[in-house]
Amino acid sequence: MRILVVGGAGYVGSTSVETFIEAGHTVTVYDNLSTGHRDSVVRGARLVVGGMHDRARLERVMREHRIEAVLHCAAKSLVSESMTDPGLYYRHNVAAGIALLEAMRATRVTRIVFSSTAAVYGEPKRVPIAEADRTQPINPYGESKLAFEGAMRWFAAAHGFRAISLRYFNCAGATERNGEDHDPETHLIPIVLRVAAGEQTHVQIFGQDYNTPDGTCIRDFIHVRDLAAAHLLALEATGEADPSFEVYNLGSAAGFSVREVIEAARKVTGRAIPARVVKRRAGDPPRLVASSRRARRDLGWSPRHSTLEQMLADAWAWRLSHAAGYGRRKRRPAARAAAERELERVSAADREADQEIELDTVAIPVGVGSR
Repeated sequence: MRILVVGGAGYVGSTSVETFIEAGHTVTVYDNLSTGHRDSVVRGARLVVGGMHDRARLERVMREHRIEAVLHCAAKSLVSESMTDPGLYYRHNVAAGIALLEAMRATRVTRIVFSSTAAVYGEPKRVPIAEADRTQPINPYGESKLAFEGAMRWFAAAHGFRAISLRYFNCAGATERNGEDHDPETHLIPIVLRVAAGEQTHVQIFGQDYNTPDGTCIRDFIHVRDLAAAHLLALEATGEADPSFEVYNLGSAAGFSVREVIEAARKVTGRAIPARVVKRRAGDPPRLVASSRRARRDLGWSPRHSTLEQMLADAWAWRLSHAAGYGRRKRRPAARAAAERELERVSAADREADQEIELDTVAIPVGVGSR
């Protein structure tokens, strides 16, 4: 397969690219490098720097590289940011996503897998959550992801797309080459490991009086390797299918509590990892776990690496070997946002001058980033 991975320089995307290359596929990465990392793109994959808003550039890339299928991993994904700037999330996660779909339609690329989120379910009535359960997001991030899923469904109906959306809550772990390096960092496991590394003083536990065995919230996690494997299985499933839009949840079906994560991290790292209990956050459900029964049955997927100890051990090993992350200087969120606004004003002529690069050329980011 000739695969275009949009957002392929990000945490999830880069690991998926690794998996695709190892399986013998030809991969083109399309990313603006605003949140992704050029150094995360494995040798053998071609990196094209550009943004999803740039439909003409997307079309050109798809034609030049004779793309057959697309994995879409690019998104804005900070819940708190989506609450304060919902327009940003609709522009990047919905409007830019439509530009991607239109570029696919124009180039007759009809196979797409979307790295979505179980945040589309909001606060579920039951757990584990099944695909047929009510979708009622409680933040613009989840709402924007659900809106793009709706667009995929209608493109399947109108233009013969074969589309699959994979919904999951939390991804963790690392490969030997690629790991999690976000700025800012909002995910529990990398925050816990930052404390273990001495970069933060303590972990905050938001409430310990939930109706769970140890009083702390339970959340679903899957190893990034297992997510990458699901992406490949889903892309393969679009090969012979009739036009359709399918949804699959990915999860452990059990989940781990905040205290379980911290205690397991202490054992894996051999570090103290101080924790402080603070008051609950508004809107935190006691338990969020997705059922992956349908993905196991239809796609043949099973989480092979998603024990808590394995995810922590792999993430910790990557961190120890990448003390500075990918080694690039991180910009503060405000500075990064200002840079993105400036880049959005770049003229079409300037964007035309962007070049495809292998792995040894610095390029200017344009448009939306990667997960």
